[in-house]
Amino acid sequence: MQTPLFYARAACDTMMRRYPAADLPPKGHFHYHQGVFLSGVLKTWQLTGEPKYLDYTADWVHAVFTADGKIRQYDHADLDDIQPGILLYTLYDATGDEFYRRCLESVAAQVPDIPRCACGGFWHKCSMPNQMWLDGLYMACPFIAEYARRFDRPEWTDLAVNEIRLMREHTRDPKTGLWYHAWDESRQADWCDPVTGLAPEFWGRSLGWVPVAIQDVLAQMDPADPRCTVLQLYARELLTSLLRYQGADGRWYQVVNKGDKPGNWPENSCTCLYAAALARAARTGLMDEAAFAAARRAFAGVVNSLTWQGDDLQIGHVCIGTGVGNYQFYCARPCSTNDLHGVGAFLLMCTELVAAENH
Repeated sequence: MQTPLFYARAACDTMMRRYPAADLPPKGHFHYHQGVFLSGVLKTWQLTGEPKYLDYTADWVHAVFTADGKIRQYDHADLDDIQPGILLYTLYDATGDEFYRRCLESVAAQVPDIPRCACGGFWHKCSMPNQMWLDGLYMACPFIAEYARRFDRPEWTDLAVNEIRLMREHTRDPKTGLWYHAWDESRQADWCDPVTGLAPEFWGRSLGWVPVAIQDVLAQMDPADPRCTVLQLYARELLTSLLRYQGADGRWYQVVNKGDKPGNWPENSCTCLYAAALARAARTGLMDEAAFAAARRAFAGVVNSLTWQGDDLQIGHVCIGTGVGNYQFYCARPCSTNDLHGVGAFLLMCTELVAAENH
């Protein structure tokens, strides 16, 4: 087995051979699929210093923005189409090019327009009234928190922290410590419990976004802010709960707490996200070395499931994009190989393991 950095490079290079940056799917759309993947590419650049990774990300950004910094194609105020804004901070720092600052303002202009539930939480999509999904924490909160720090908007820090608090308040199951995939304040969605408004299951990848997002937000906050202690508790208690469900091969299952049930299967993208969060938590002192050991087991489990086609790394066992449903719905979801969800999550895991090992 090679090092995590070897696999990060291989994953980036495989995808860069497959797609010119402008063609990353969904082509032309400013969307989290590309944002998650390119976040991992930029983290690989930060570790290696290889310009091709920075340049590839910049090429995609230039393809999806006009010269004056307007987004060419996106769904305004949908959380999924805010997430790639996180790339712009790194590009701005690396180049000093005011183009990226103009792009940042175009993304930030969406934030005041995000529809809200009566409780104050964000709708996941404008077309899904009153629905809060775990995925949305990663799609919006890191961008908002970093904007708050850089441009002195403390009320945006409040916004990010409150979104995390509300999500935990409405989705956390006290018995397992896990968070349900989504919550409908209106109790109208066809998937929700008519009394609680909750989704019926704990879906792997949705849970993975949560501790990654919380730690991203914490990195933008003043450590003296008393709310940091609260967010640290949220991340630690969720990761501790997830450790109880790690499978024998180091991976976690599509429906996290039902690994022994018929039809369930080990899923790589959630495993990668949990491993990334655990490695980071160990590196920052949020959790002890047992968390890093669990992350290493997860890494080994994922790597052992991968294949090669020549020089191209094949990252499979990844659930395709998924809405909210019941157990049968999640277990019946098709898998893909080398989609941007999976490769992005894989890069987040590999780069966090490198950072933890070098700490």
